[in-house]
Amino acid sequence: MWSAGCGRAAGLALLWLLLALSVPGIGTAKTGAGLVTCGSVLKLLNTQHRVRLHSHDIKYGSGSGQQSVTGVEASDDANSYWQIRGGSEGGCPRGSPVRCGQAVRLTHVLTGKNLHTHHFPSPLSNNQEVSAFGEDGEGDDLDLWTVRCSGQHWEREAAVRFQHVGTSVFLSVTGEQYGSPIRGQHEVHGMPSANTNNRWKAMEGIFIKASVDTSAGHDEL
Repeated sequence: MWSAGCGRAAGLALLWLLLALSVPGIGTAKTGAGLVTCGSVLKLLNTQHRVRLHSHDIKYGSGSGQQSVTGVEASDDANSYWQIRGGSEGGCPRGSPVRCGQAVRLTHVLTGKNLHTHHFPSPLSNNQEVSAFGEDGEGDDLDLWTVRCSGQHWEREAAVRFQHVGTSVFLSVTGEQYGSPIRGQHEVHGMPSANTNNRWKAMEGIFIKASVDTSAGHDEL
């Protein structure tokens, strides 16, 4: 069985999104040139299966029992917004471009939980379960993901991978779909190897304008 509840952070998160549209230094975009920066709120598209990373206040009925993370085809679902944040010790100042090889947290805007994985099997494919965990943006060390990309920084037009710091799996979609109560949504899970199923691209979002020098640091996709 699946279980559902109410997201405590939903009201504040929606207010943040509305206010952000009128704050100087913030730009809105569906796609386009530029860098992804710390503090930005965005949707992430899996380029192979054309679904956006999604969560909601519905818990897994097996495995960890934590909040489920899925992929959805709709582009206009508010439950697909994630905020780019640093770890518990910082390291991702607002407006600083995200470096290739940098570890970040992806916080689900409407529920305040962080993208998370751990050694539980995923419900459909038996890969590694991916969940949303924590309260009001605070979870644990298993919420950290390294941005794997080519060049120096995460560019909006480029596909990137997210490799989990604690278990080394890549955030992936392979096409399995759920039945009721989230019929048609795709399973999101962790896979041990880099492949076409774990490439993601920044899509719709509210992007904080870059505020620091972008000349240092790089990694490989």
